[in-house]
Amino acid sequence: MHLSVIIPAYNEEDRITKTIRSVSEFLSSENYDYEILVVDDGSRDKTIQVVDDLKKEITNLELIGNKDNNGKGYVVGQGMLRARGDVRLFMDADNATPIDYIKDAEVWISRGFDVVIASLTEPGSKIVGHEMWYRRFLGRIANMITQILATPGISDTQRGFKVFTSKAAEDIFSRTTIKRWGFDMEALALAQKLGYKIKSIPIIWNNNPNSRVNIWAYPKTLLDAVKIRWNLWTGIYNNKSKRHA
Repeated sequence: MHLSVIIPAYNEEDRITKTIRSVSEFLSSENYDYEILVVDDGSRDKTIQVVDDLKKEITNLELIGNKDNNGKGYVVGQGMLRARGDVRLFMDADNATPIDYIKDAEVWISRGFDVVIASLTEPGSKIVGHEMWYRRFLGRIANMITQILATPGISDTQRGFKVFTSKAAEDIFSRTTIKRWGFDMEALALAQKLGYKIKSIPIIWNNNPNSRVNIWAYPKTLLDAVKIRWNLWTGIYNNKSKRHA
């Protein structure tokens, strides 16, 4: 299996090295052909320089740089469409869900599933570290509304660890329109619309106390859920986009 690991990055100079090395060490010890694609979202710090330096020691590492900050959804889509793997994973730069879970995802891909997603609502999942009460509360409300509007039956759309077959990735991310927080929902809504089989797997989530997700991300995400429902109704997703080219 040829695996592509896409890591979106924005101002990640302090933690991207640890994550990339962790991914590389794990995959090099397994029976994978692989590539690691870091897609920089117009960072204002030294993220690009740090990743460029790592390329000297990690031969399977590639960097896609963007001058402008377009949003996480934009760069994940860009990475998915540039990747060459038969299976394509995107994971967060903070390594909240470690690369090891690719083994669990691989089992379900081999059983005919097209999309495998990490989920904190699956039995056996847990959060390590403190999470603010308002994030738990707002997250539950957002999940309920999201299921009604965009992704029925999927109770956790927002974990930064999602695996796609190459066919599903190219079909889905060539149609996405949302550049920022709501892109996870949109990708899964498209997967459902296009008939791809989706599997949620339990994880241990290492909560990052320095997460950039603030209280304003929740209403923005819900507005994106409304947009997704509108796009589904009006047939926007019937045509592929060229915005990641």
